[in-house]
Amino acid sequence: MLYDLIVIGGGPAGLTAALYARRADKSVLVIEKETFGGQITFSPKVENIPGFLSLSGNEYAEKLVEQILEQGVDTEYAEVTGVETDGEKKVVHTDDGHSFRGRALVIATGAKHRRLGLPREEEFVGEGISFCAVCDGAFYSGKTVAMIGGGNSALQEAILLSGLVKKLYLVQNLDFLTGEARLCRQVEQKENIEIILGHVVDAYLGEKELTGLRIKSEKTGQTRELDVDGVFLAVGLEPQNGPFASLVELDGRGYVAADEGCRTKTRGVFVAGDCRTKRIRQVTTAASDGAIAALAACDYLDGRD
Repeated sequence: MLYDLIVIGGGPAGLTAALYARRADKSVLVIEKETFGGQITFSPKVENIPGFLSLSGNEYAEKLVEQILEQGVDTEYAEVTGVETDGEKKVVHTDDGHSFRGRALVIATGAKHRRLGLPREEEFVGEGISFCAVCDGAFYSGKTVAMIGGGNSALQEAILLSGLVKKLYLVQNLDFLTGEARLCRQVEQKENIEIILGHVVDAYLGEKELTGLRIKSEKTGQTRELDVDGVFLAVGLEPQNGPFASLVELDGRGYVAADEGCRTKTRGVFVAGDCRTKRIRQVTTAASDGAIAALAACDYLDGRD
């Protein structure tokens, strides 16, 4: 089958793109390698989506999936291993040996939060390990948390959390913070933030739930245990754009370069969400990208672009 549009990635950006394209009467396939809903499914409670006072990330994902299925979007669980062009058509290859053909393509693979690679880490994600203070900070009001990282993102999140939590440990592997001087000063002035430099996380502690961290000095190797109710990881993002390197332009960090219409350097190939070059990465901006990319794709398919 030749689809009008193939969407790679089933997060808010990809699902919104599928919704808008299908409502424009285009045939649409969404290919997702892990979980429909993307990173937001790790959030047990989401309060920053317009129209909803509160819902879990899973509930939000389920609503999106239900909506696109009702519209007649096809879905496929598989990992995309590469894309090639065949004239004006795009051929998407997956790890199960299948290939899918489309007239246009939206890349919406997102960006995965970097992990520390420690035992039981994935088990604690969403159950004590978080990545977004805006999303999950309220759960730790009056409690003790740790922020791992020393760059701008970590410092901004730490400042936000300091207004909610009783105590915050800021753990950085280097002997200095790498964020902007202004942010460093703000963090240093917070009485409930303890900055721990030159240490790495050695282990997550706890049985059924996370109860603490063991950290280790990079210089001496000595360890120390921190009793915390939650951990926020801010050690960077990893865009999932490797299979598309020959099709689109990537910046130095691996994000897809695109204009405000979500167009890439290849005609008929669009990009949406956290995998593209942008400053703000939130669920609402991902959905916005999805709508923009889909409408741009429809213009391309209808010969208006």
